[in-house]
Amino acid sequence: MNNLPAALWSESLKARRSKVFLVSILFFLFVGVMMGMLTFVAKHPEIAGRSATMGAKASALGKADWPNFFALLIQTILALGSLGYGIVTSWVFGREYSDRVIKDLLALPVPRSAIVAAKFIVVAAWSVILSLALFAAALITGWFVGLSGWSIELAQQAFLTYSVSALLTILLCTPVAFVASASRGYLLPIGFVILLLIITQLVGMALPGLMLYFPWAIPALYSGAAGSALPSPEPVGGIVLGLTSVLGYLATVAWWDHADQV
Repeated sequence: MNNLPAALWSESLKARRSKVFLVSILFFLFVGVMMGMLTFVAKHPEIAGRSATMGAKASALGKADWPNFFALLIQTILALGSLGYGIVTSWVFGREYSDRVIKDLLALPVPRSAIVAAKFIVVAAWSVILSLALFAAALITGWFVGLSGWSIELAQQAFLTYSVSALLTILLCTPVAFVASASRGYLLPIGFVILLLIITQLVGMALPGLMLYFPWAIPALYSGAAGSALPSPEPVGGIVLGLTSVLGYLATVAWWDHADQV
């Protein structure tokens, strides 16, 4: 890993100069602002007027206060994070294949394992930035809306739960990286991410007893967003999620080290 700093510099430079990086941050900021605006409509239902759709979405939020707002924020990062982090991972690991510059990357005097490690570090940092952007935008908008029930203890607990939810979701990006590498592009892994979201919803609704053994459902159990009636996040949940993350990483490294990349 002596060449890791060089690989990391290269990968971070590509990410910073990409329009995808800026667009993704703006999108997460937009979602955070829209969450606050939707809560504002819930607080002032007369604004919705005759719009049944807007009124239904606002009423689904429940009482317009900070506890409900933070609960909605945690649910949002679980769903939006899975999709957003997955797309970021797909782009970071699949871009060189789609742009047909993978030969140039592999020609660098850097071990392939260092390239993979650098890509994962960039994915993790990028995902953390997106998570913080969403939380900050939602928090600021919530302040402007004037929600009730604020307390430092509530905010600290919410941020802790939010951070854990985001971190666990980020750890599940390693299988997406493997799919992106094996498929040599970013379209199939994006489809893979969407499929996982659908399956996670189906497992939660139809087979809640299996959520503890389905890695992509475990962050919802740890956050409490799945509801108190569902299985508690026993140690087995952490083991399943950790093994999935580690195996995804090792599989990605093995692919880059041994697969014919030409």
